[in-house]
Amino acid sequence: MSRMKPTERREQILAAAITIATRDGFNALTRDGVAEQAKVATGMVNHVFSTMGKLRKAVMKAAVCREIKSIIATGLAEGSIEAHEAPEWLKRDALDTLMKK
Repeated sequence: MSRMKPTERREQILAAAITIATRDGFNALTRDGVAEQAKVATGMVNHVFSTMGKLRKAVMKAAVCREIKSIIATGLAEGSIEAHEAPEWLKRDALDTLMKK
C-alpha cells in the first residue's frame, strides 16, 4: 500500500471534520472525533493541522467555499473571520436557515 500524498491526507481529514460539523454541529469537532471519522491516528490530525484552531479555520473556509450554511451560521454567531468574509447573500441564507430550525 502506498502512502497518501500530504494534500490527499489533508483533504481526507478535512472531509471528516466537515462531516462531523454538518452532522453534529461545528462545536462538536474534536481531534479524537475527527481522527475516528477519518480513520487515522489522532497524531495524524495534529501533524496535518497542528492546532484545533487551524482545523476549525480550515473547516469554516471550506464551508464558505462549499456553501454549507449550517456551519457558516455557527461561524457567524461565534465571530469567525472566515464566516464573516462570506458573500452577503450566503451569510443571509445561512442565518435564515438557522432561524428556520
